Amino acid sequence: MYLPQEIIRKKRDNIELTADEINFFIQGIAKDTVSEGQIAAFAMAIYFNDMTMAERVALTCAMRDSGMVIDWSHMNFDGPIVDKHSTGGVGDVTSLMLGPMVAACGGYVPMISGRGLGHTGGTLDKLESIPGYNITPSNEVFGQVTKEAGVAIIGQTGDLAPADKRVYATRDVTATVDNISLITASILSKKLAAGLGSLVMDVKVGSGAFMPTYEASEELAKSIVAVANGAGTKTTALLTDMNQVLASTAGNALEVREAVQFLTGEYRNPRLFEVTMALCAEMLVNSGLADDLTQAHEKLQAVLDNGEAAKRFGKMVAGLGGPADFMENYDQYLETADIIKPVFAETTGYAYAMDTRALGMAVVEMGGGRRVASDTIDYAVGLSDMIRLGDAVNAEKPLAVIHARTEAQWEEAAKAVRASITVADEKPAATPEVYRRIRLDDL
Repeated sequence: MYLPQEIIRKKRDNIELTADEINFFIQGIAKDTVSEGQIAAFAMAIYFNDMTMAERVALTCAMRDSGMVIDWSHMNFDGPIVDKHSTGGVGDVTSLMLGPMVAACGGYVPMISGRGLGHTGGTLDKLESIPGYNITPSNEVFGQVTKEAGVAIIGQTGDLAPADKRVYATRDVTATVDNISLITASILSKKLAAGLGSLVMDVKVGSGAFMPTYEASEELAKSIVAVANGAGTKTTALLTDMNQVLASTAGNALEVREAVQFLTGEYRNPRLFEVTMALCAEMLVNSGLADDLTQAHEKLQAVLDNGEAAKRFGKMVAGLGGPADFMENYDQYLETADIIKPVFAETTGYAYAMDTRALGMAVVEMGGGRRVASDTIDYAVGLSDMIRLGDAVNAEKPLAVIHARTEAQWEEAAKAVRASITVADEKPAATPEVYRRIRLDDL
């Protein structure tokens, strides 16, 4: 029998905790026998003294096991169960194409996603711009849609990693969010509770990334790969670029529209294509659906070309309560803004740098995201036709097209867009879409 305060004292004094001690403390959080004050003290002790890799694995497993861990064995899937998770960004709509593409190649993707956080758009908010789409189906429907479409993207249910919910809420108000051990356990506890065979982590780098520097992003990626594999789930990570908006759009209905156009081949933003293909290929290789990255790319291109990936997205939407003819008639179902017009720069030159975070916040300010959890979202607003770094900026080429509700809102957004994009006389040095891949062997 342990006492919560003794476990806190031990961590405060920088003595390594045992797996049993960590498990006892986390079970106490789930059962409400550990107070909010004790959670805060525990988080602060970890913030200052950090955790060893063994402690991180124990914390992740304890938080994963604090609620239901999904067991898919009764579904008799005839392929591997795979998923990816992103640290979030602006215009990061990859999940909406990736799930159907991997499903069309023989994988099963039961993706449990989140809402928008700060400047980053949430996959669930995007999907909820589709009329009727239910992000909280019963476990039975979740399983059925995953089996039939090969992919189902839903929200976290209360019985998945409930300890994480309490810990995160306390970290949020005690300045202990930015600690790699706690971030790793929070991300992985929810993902691993979904009963995955393998996972690919997309860790963003740059001005729109969650982590402030390349080094911090790399450290998080390495921590996630080490801990997830330590917890028994084969995991690799890619470091991908978020120094500019990833897609051509930022905003909920706008991004869904772009995802559909990507799947049907109507329009594919080259950067978005490269990052999505890289993540999908990694998932196929990780799960044994492809022998190597070359074969994975061939399989993925084939399911885009033959329409199978688009068909899977349509099946998922219909299975979760959305329109059966969504893929054919998406424009009839997705909301559009009242004012749609371009914003131009005040000088000419080249798009040299982008404050991607500020662009994400401009969408939030228009109502396309939440400032507080109770805010309702306006699915129609946002940015489209985003300029890319290195593009010429002139009187013909806008920085973006703003989708707004009112003239005043358009003016505010235009100011924000102009302030977020640096125009210079020269082109910036090119940066890669994918910086590096991190596997267990690399650690």
